[in-house]
Amino acid sequence: MRLLVSVRSAVEVSAAVAGGADVVDAKEPSRGPLGPVSPATLRAIAGRLPPGVPLSVALGDPTDAGSVAAAIAAVDGLDPRPREAYVKLGLAGARDRTGAEELVARAVAAAGGAALRPGVIVVAYADHAAAGALPRDVVSRLAAEGGARGVLLDTCLKDGRDLFSHVDRAELREWVLVAKRAGLLVAVAGSLTGDGFHGLAGVPVGVVGVRGAACLGGRAGQVVEGKVRSVKLALEGVLRLRRPPLARPDLQAHSGRPAP
Repeated sequence: MRLLVSVRSAVEVSAAVAGGADVVDAKEPSRGPLGPVSPATLRAIAGRLPPGVPLSVALGDPTDAGSVAAAIAAVDGLDPRPREAYVKLGLAGARDRTGAEELVARAVAAAGGAALRPGVIVVAYADHAAAGALPRDVVSRLAAEGGARGVLLDTCLKDGRDLFSHVDRAELREWVLVAKRAGLLVAVAGSLTGDGFHGLAGVPVGVVGVRGAACLGGRAGQVVEGKVRSVKLALEGVLRLRRPPLARPDLQAHSGRPAP
């Protein structure tokens, strides 16, 4: 389970990495859940990343294939040295399923021709009805069928409710397992904090993304090392959590005490 921290400037990169971020994501929170940063800011963020730290880039929710190509062209302008890289594509701007398929196909094609060859991560919204987007199950199928590298489940409306306000743990686990069986890298985000992190116990996600939990002053504030470290420790605690084994009634009957 890797920790992705979204940063809005090069200044925040050092704090994210020092706090334990496994992936640094370029995103401008004032422009929505997947707000892209400016090309100049993206270059500055990428330039501050230490070697070996993967880069993720939010592309927003484009409405047409041309917008997708233009967004990925900005990523293609980065230093072409080998680096694990991803682009996050939202589908709330798609007019329908066919339009969404076209956006995914264009993104995969453009990414495949870019020097960094970033993996395309298609974003589903847990609050898809409010976002005017496709349901998460449809999005994960489109991602797999379209050749994307992975899928992210996030929240579109940043209104104080987290991911688990829209999907319960059992539903999330089933969605993750189906997406993984389809060969997708699976990530989750969505205003997660302490209780939300504990809800991920037993849910085999590959990446957990945060912004607000890593910032002093919420998602509009600034990433600070101590906050990132606290999130990292919380996720490490989640990985250590194990459900207690079920007691075997036959052993209890013979020993008079719970089974070990």
